[in-house]
Amino acid sequence: MARTSSQRVRIRVALVSLGAGLGILALKYAAYLVSGSTALKSDAIESVVNVVAATFALGAILFAGKPADREHPYGHGKIEHFSAAFEGGLISLAAVFIAWEAVSALWAQWHGLVQLKDLGMGLSINLVAGALNGLLGWWLVRMGRHQHSKALEADGQHVLSDFWTTLGIAGGLLLVKLTGLQVLDPLMALVVALHLAATGYRLVKASSQALLDVEDPELLAVLVKAMNQVRPPDLVAVHELRTLRSGRYTHVDIHMVLPEFLTIAQGHDLADQFGQQVLAEAAIEGELHTHVDPCQRAWCTGCALADCPVRQAPLAFQRPITLDHALEPGAV
Repeated sequence: MARTSSQRVRIRVALVSLGAGLGILALKYAAYLVSGSTALKSDAIESVVNVVAATFALGAILFAGKPADREHPYGHGKIEHFSAAFEGGLISLAAVFIAWEAVSALWAQWHGLVQLKDLGMGLSINLVAGALNGLLGWWLVRMGRHQHSKALEADGQHVLSDFWTTLGIAGGLLLVKLTGLQVLDPLMALVVALHLAATGYRLVKASSQALLDVEDPELLAVLVKAMNQVRPPDLVAVHELRTLRSGRYTHVDIHMVLPEFLTIAQGHDLADQFGQQVLAEAAIEGELHTHVDPCQRAWCTGCALADCPVRQAPLAFQRPITLDHALEPGAV
């Protein structure tokens, strides 16, 4: 199967994410070994999740690139939403492990069984790893949005959350170094666990909504704006707008009200051209399916078509396409 240039870009980005994740994990684990800090250990555990998630995202991108077939007529893109949900689950699981480690460390410190070692060196190494994570996360989110890949975007959002976690840990451990209160170390790890649990919940929620085909208000707004930008005078109105997201691919269904005197061929060509223009204007990779409704001479006061042979009343005004009208279930 030949891969498109866009698909090759997604694969390269996923490979960079995986390689960078492995390097950052090594740095964070070294920071933990040097310091013995539970908070730094929790940061390293989160990086393990990053590597596993990046591996799964790479597999999802490879699978999502397969063309539609008889068994998957809408393509394989929904696997990217599965990837995002899987990553959210991994993050939540990491939060549980980190919370357990933090509680264990609190118990050990209470009994005087754990002492921090070279906290300054460990913190320095971890900050370098955190800075690399910040750059990687920003780049992944940017490329994910540019390439319309939910798997890459979710991976980037997770890596960015890891970056903010690292900054929070750094602040907490600086307090440990300044005050000598080692109990702040496992307490900071507990804060990290709560932060990760919230991040995991948000990822699972967003990907679950996509898998259940919950409408995306932002996507609908972009489509309606594009329709108004490229609207031909022959297009009287639209209704029953619906979308289905399949990874980077978007399927759009819409009913178009056209002048009743157009031939089948003319109506087909107008609808086909309109669909292509809308997708291009909205910068959406996908397809737009149309159902054509005749005007039935009921829209004359809002129809801008000149020299209409069946017009019953002069044009009064042509209202713009609005989201409410576009979503109406019948002729409006």
